[in-house]
Amino acid sequence: MPGRNHLFVPGPTTVPDSVLSAMHAQMVDHRSPVFPQLVTPLLQDLKKVFRTEQGQCFILPATGTAGWEISLANTLSPGDKVLAFRFGQFSHLWIDMAKRLGFNVQYDEIPWGQGIDPNRVEELLKADAGHEIKAVLICHNETATGVTNDLAAIRKAIDAAGHPALFFTDGVSSVASLEFRMDDWGVDVALAGSQKGFMLPAGLAMLCFSQKALKARETAKCPRCFLDIADHINANKDGYTPYTPAISLLYGLRKALDLLLEEGMENVYARHARLAEGTRRAVKAWGLELCCRDPQKYSNTVSAIVVPQGFDARDVMHYAFHRYNLSLGAGLSELAGKVFRIGHLGDLNELSLSSAIVGAEMAMLDVGIPVTPGSGIAAASSYWRETAKPLAPRG
Repeated sequence: MPGRNHLFVPGPTTVPDSVLSAMHAQMVDHRSPVFPQLVTPLLQDLKKVFRTEQGQCFILPATGTAGWEISLANTLSPGDKVLAFRFGQFSHLWIDMAKRLGFNVQYDEIPWGQGIDPNRVEELLKADAGHEIKAVLICHNETATGVTNDLAAIRKAIDAAGHPALFFTDGVSSVASLEFRMDDWGVDVALAGSQKGFMLPAGLAMLCFSQKALKARETAKCPRCFLDIADHINANKDGYTPYTPAISLLYGLRKALDLLLEEGMENVYARHARLAEGTRRAVKAWGLELCCRDPQKYSNTVSAIVVPQGFDARDVMHYAFHRYNLSLGAGLSELAGKVFRIGHLGDLNELSLSSAIVGAEMAMLDVGIPVTPGSGIAAASSYWRETAKPLAPRG
């Protein structure tokens, strides 16, 4: 098929050419005296993305799923009680992991498409008078449904309950894209993956631990070896890793962090918000709805779009891929066939995102969904033009 594939799943995301070039490098000795010149600045600059001065960052050759296990196994003990909320596929999987690791999981069922009510968090923690709950597990951005939770409000709820539980956050599809402030929001463990906002291939799990979480590690009794951050603490202090690192990905991460910090994190957040709003304007112009029902919780990294009754979203994806070389995200689990997803995160601008909107619209028309041709891109482009930064006169 001529032309490149247009990748608009919510991860992996498109890798910038400069990042690809940075990874195309010869291997080096990761025990050499110069290797710390790569590792130490990476760990310091990650703190600027997690927005922390007090926390400590870690990089492991793994994925966001491993990040879930790292957060749990390094701070808790078998049988500890944790509080979680099931409102999408990824919150469901984190709960499943916690159960399989032997933790006592208390969780609330929330309809998919809704988010977490901070008042409910406060209520549940106040009811735990004996402080049996040792950690609260929150997916910041539920990638399956396009719902973003208010972490600042959840932190206030934990504080209002006077509860000492650790605050864990899955930031895989939010960190480096959505506003994230680890210190300001009192997050104890935040985890991310390389394949989304960091604009890299999958293969790195990046985490940040608060001082409170690092203290909890001292009494945690979960078995751990490869995922034990104690080994990283010992090796990282000298700029090394406890085992063979993913060297090519570290080169790529160096360039990706340079791009993010050069743009400025506030500008990164604003760009994602603006591009996402254009996508939502397109969905509205099509006469369709988002899976997320609360406009205050709309995700700025992914939109899950509900197809009309009688249609299968998988058909839209089929036509998009085979006819237009466009990859859209699938509906997962309970949402299979009911939604398709447009990922709008990472290395993109108005014109790149326009290809996803146009392609999705053509695919919907191909399967018979009654949308007005050209309506989506007209709505999105009008919004983007109206909100574009003014340019200085030519010359």
